[in-house]
Amino acid sequence: QVQLVESGGGLVQAGGFLRLSCTASRRGFIIDAMGWYRQAPGKQRELVGLVNNDGRTNYEDSVVGRFAVSRDPGKDIVYLQMSSLKSEDTAVYFCYATARRLGRTNDLHFWGQGTQVIVSS
Repeated sequence: QVQLVESGGGLVQAGGFLRLSCTASRRGFIIDAMGWYRQAPGKQRELVGLVNNDGRTNYEDSVVGRFAVSRDPGKDIVYLQMSSLKSEDTAVYFCYATARRLGRTNDLHFWGQGTQVIVSS
């Protein structure tokens, strides 16, 4: 199994910044990508940002230029640096990873329990 543990959520004023961290434990698995999703009240969960093992990143349009996802080289830790935060960024942020068992090719999907981010206007 792959277990993901997030930290760093909280309350921040609009225009401020916050950094989320997620540490993975992955006995017997290879992680192919890590990143973040978020879910605001009454809305569907959406991708925020993802980073692959080759360093390529993918972002949701509304966070481009404001958020940055990065992965600590050699460690199973992914970060989400958020700046110029807006009230519409308020959501529960979930760490996400795709991983495959050693010797297998099919990816499985894993989620953290989520961390709340509240942006006050």
